[in-house]
Amino acid sequence: MSPKPDHSTDLRGGKSLSHKALYVEVAELLRQRIFKRELEPGSWIDELRIADEYGISRTPLREALKVLAAEGLVTMKVRRGAYVTEVSANDLADVYHLLSLLESDAAGVVATRATDAELAELQALHTELEAAALPGTTNADAFFAVNERFHMRLLEIANNRWRDQMVADLRKVMKLNRHNSLLKTGRIAESLVEHRSILHALLARDARATVLRMQEHFANGLEAAA
Repeated sequence: MSPKPDHSTDLRGGKSLSHKALYVEVAELLRQRIFKRELEPGSWIDELRIADEYGISRTPLREALKVLAAEGLVTMKVRRGAYVTEVSANDLADVYHLLSLLESDAAGVVATRATDAELAELQALHTELEAAALPGTTNADAFFAVNERFHMRLLEIANNRWRDQMVADLRKVMKLNRHNSLLKTGRIAESLVEHRSILHALLARDARATVLRMQEHFANGLEAAA
């Protein structure tokens, strides 16, 4: 069988894509499959099967795997291929430690410098979070999505692109373990209470309290994820 051309497939609907655009899109498709646990931590990534499934050659797939390896989501093993990364307890503790430092610092900046309109945005996102946690309607994936939007918007308001990039990469690794933490009994309710405390400190423009509440939030998140 002759190799499939690298430029003939658009995974979104059939249009021709450049090689670069194709591997970027393949990386995103695989990233989402990893986050959804369709590709389990520790599992071997069957390049031939996935290339055939997506109708592409192995070249853009391998480029996509390099992207995911740089993000920490995939581990490349010599002569064995690519595997979905397994996050150890030490790895997870390190990730949460760094996120706590970076995001609590950002939260302190927001408490001090955010405009009233920006704080109102965060308050609106928190309202969505409350709705996602209502008894009888709670959905862990929906709650996590709104939770992440809140955190990422807070980072945007703090406006430090270097910190944003570090947090984005760390959060990708954290997502490998997110089901373990949020699915623990009572963790969604606890997380919501913590968010209320963070928001209260933000609206009071109390930078010190905001930093402390965010640090507590990550400490509790790590305990639930362990």
